[in-house]
Amino acid sequence: MNIVLIGFRGSGKTSIGREVAALLGRPFVDTDALIVQAVGKTIREIFAAEGEAGFRRREVAAVASAAEGDNQVIALGGGAVLNPVNIAGLKARQAKVVWLWASPKTLHTRIQADASTNASRPNLTAGGGLEEVQNLLAARLPLYEGAADATLDVGGISVEEAARKVAALWPH
Repeated sequence: MNIVLIGFRGSGKTSIGREVAALLGRPFVDTDALIVQAVGKTIREIFAAEGEAGFRRREVAAVASAAEGDNQVIALGGGAVLNPVNIAGLKARQAKVVWLWASPKTLHTRIQADASTNASRPNLTAGGGLEEVQNLLAARLPLYEGAADATLDVGGISVEEAARKVAALWPH
């Protein structure tokens, strides 16, 4: 059984996922990293060359590839829930999905503080700022809620504490 982490950019999917994998002795797979490795470009470069539609096509392939493995911890890109095929493919293989939730303000603060992510990822929308995070998160809320088997508020806890809580949900 795979454990899959979903959530908005800045929710800690990669950091928490690595920690959960270490705690459970499982491999860690980051679908965004799979895409970057396969293409040899940053996500920002893929968006610039192929648009969001091109990136999302690549994302479907990366999620399907990750779903083929078992007993992994998988971090999905923040927008992977936009295509129902991604979640359906994981759920068909009995994956358990954890939504890492944080307030828009917390997410915006984390996104702004992460210079390496900002350099390699496209802007979320043309406007930018907290309002952009609020609007995109509001649009995705039903998708995150519908996909999640469990939800964890990661706004006020450390990566290690979040990882312990995720690992405790399905320890085997």
